Amino acid sequence: MYGKLEIFQMAQGLAIHASARQSAIATNVANADTPGYRARDVTAFDQAYRQDNDGAQMRSTRGGHLGRVESDTPFQIIDSPGPSSPNGNTVSIETEMMKATEVRHHHEMALSIYQTSLGILRTSLGRGR
Repeated sequence: MYGKLEIFQMAQGLAIHASARQSAIATNVANADTPGYRARDVTAFDQAYRQDNDGAQMRSTRGGHLGRVESDTPFQIIDSPGPSSPNGNTVSIETEMMKATEVRHHHEMALSIYQTSLGILRTSLGRGR
């Protein structure tokens, strides 16, 4: 009954997105000296989340109950625009460090949303924190 609450799904989606973006950033940093390498990033979470939820089809799982059809579309990796070095590489270590800080913030936000929602759920059930 409580396993599919939207707030928990959103927090999980944000954490998964942060993980995917951190992986893209790590790959960029690892290839910072690779000639011709193009920096990559993951589509923004709000765009991906909006796409997944706006187009969600409703289905009836039992009489009087509607649930979402889960979207299994992964986040898309996009080519990051930016000037390239003489060897054609577009990775900027400073930009990647700023992105890594954003990712850490998003991961911490996902954890905070999850913990707060769990506390509210426990309190509503009379179990407190």
